[in-house]
Amino acid sequence: MGRTLATFTQLIAQEVTSWRAFRRALRREDQEYLDGLFRAAKYHVAAGSYASKASPFEAMVVAMLIEEL
Repeated sequence: MGRTLATFTQLIAQEVTSWRAFRRALRREDQEYLDGLFRAAKYHVAAGSYASKASPFEAMVVAMLIEEL
């Protein structure tokens, strides 16, 4: 049997891809901030994997907010 659900790491990669056009429209320094937010989500990938009740993007945003504290 194969895996039926994408891993949280894969979901983050999908989000990064879906935000690509938005990122290109940002100033260089703001692109770096956005990249940092997604790095923060990756830093909390284990916790995000356990957030099964939240949508994957909600878990990413919470991880980003935690890193900003």
